[in-house]
Amino acid sequence: MLKSIFFGTPEFAIPTLNALAELTDLRLVVTQEDKRKGRGKKLLPTPVKERAEELNIPVFQPGSINTLEALQRLRDEEADLFIVVAYGQILKKELLEIPKGYIMNVHSSLLPRHRGAAPMQWAILSGDEKTGVSFMQIEEGLDSGPVYDTRAISIGDKNFGDIHDELAELGADLLREFIKDMEGGKIVLQPQDDSLATYASKIDEDLMTIDPLTLSATEALRKVRAFSPEPGAHLTMQGERLKIYDAAISDENLAPGEFMATKKKLFIGTREGSLSIRELQRPGKKRMAVGSYLAGAHLPERGEV
Repeated sequence: MLKSIFFGTPEFAIPTLNALAELTDLRLVVTQEDKRKGRGKKLLPTPVKERAEELNIPVFQPGSINTLEALQRLRDEEADLFIVVAYGQILKKELLEIPKGYIMNVHSSLLPRHRGAAPMQWAILSGDEKTGVSFMQIEEGLDSGPVYDTRAISIGDKNFGDIHDELAELGADLLREFIKDMEGGKIVLQPQDDSLATYASKIDEDLMTIDPLTLSATEALRKVRAFSPEPGAHLTMQGERLKIYDAAISDENLAPGEFMATKKKLFIGTREGSLSIRELQRPGKKRMAVGSYLAGAHLPERGEV
């Protein structure tokens, strides 16, 4: 049985972790350090650490995976295969050379499109018709290594949460096929066409901001879907910053930045077209349907956002 080490941190990595534990001799799980979160700043483990402990697999949480001590810890396992899924640290050349066989990564895009930190969100923001996962060999470049295989899904009206869950399972499926081929000596890797590469930058506040004066309704809706259910795109409404979790294109004829409110509906005019807000969150409150928000917001029937 192949000896393996897994590197991962968030919930997205867990289906692949489960598959690796099932199909190989999983010797070690490497994840980021515990972090303090919430109002109480309680020290919380990563989702991958929690799952590894349920599986009774040793967990390693170095502040830097590239120190001499960390590299020796990895060498000691004499693993055939390293699998990386959203680990969160750069892996340097010395680490890439450790496994006897392969060091592979589940990347949540159809490479070479959307290399980088936030491929699922950028696929939605870019208006792509489809996205997917790529099972690729890690090299020193950013998501530039040769690809074993891909799996694609249509985007349609899915939001980030929908795509996240689908691709997490597809990544695990690709791992299962890879291990079967690795055991049979049938691995074939295809180089990427670098001329087709695009890059998915990290998410920042500006990217999550809905400005109806500069965005079209279509562009604003993409932002809503790209950041739902987390962290939430935000719109400033009458001086209050609202997180918007669900919306739709509307045929209401409103000027850019103009809103129209009824008892149960809220429409926002954009640079081109209008948006109907369906679900949102006020500061310090829970997510709510737009009707609940309107019942307490006391907005005029028309106004400027």
